[in-house]
Amino acid sequence: MNKPSRAFAKPLRELVGKVVGEAFMRQGFASAELVTRWSEIVGTEIAAHSEPIKIQWPRGTGQQIRSPGILVLRVEGPAAIEIQHLGAVICERVNRFFGWRAVERLAFRQSPLRRSAEQPRRRNDGSAALQLAATMPEIADEELRQALGRLLAGLKNG
Repeated sequence: MNKPSRAFAKPLRELVGKVVGEAFMRQGFASAELVTRWSEIVGTEIAAHSEPIKIQWPRGTGQQIRSPGILVLRVEGPAAIEIQHLGAVICERVNRFFGWRAVERLAFRQSPLRRSAEQPRRRNDGSAALQLAATMPEIADEELRQALGRLLAGLKNG
């Protein structure tokens, strides 16, 4: 009598990889690595103020025809103009990552970035602002001195 073979559970990475891969394909991404390795691809300075949303491919292009698409980026408001000026650099780095001319140009959506858990927002410490304000005795107006102390503390934390 043969014993039925015991079915082992599939590793979670196999199941999750398929689901995540399908979600990224719906957004036009050829691979999830463009999102997960964004800071490596474009550099930390650019990645700090932008993140990829999707790639819009031209209509009628299948997998065989590789026409370049439009990479849609979410950018923070104040950095949008700088990211726009770096568009050619971003396209070149993304295309180098893919190994072919995947992206022709960029489109921007201005909105706050979705910060990951490893990048918490720093809180402005009131005691640091008071210490900095105390270093400016030549400023007679107390409110102005306190405001400058808060501004300097924010610049040092940011």
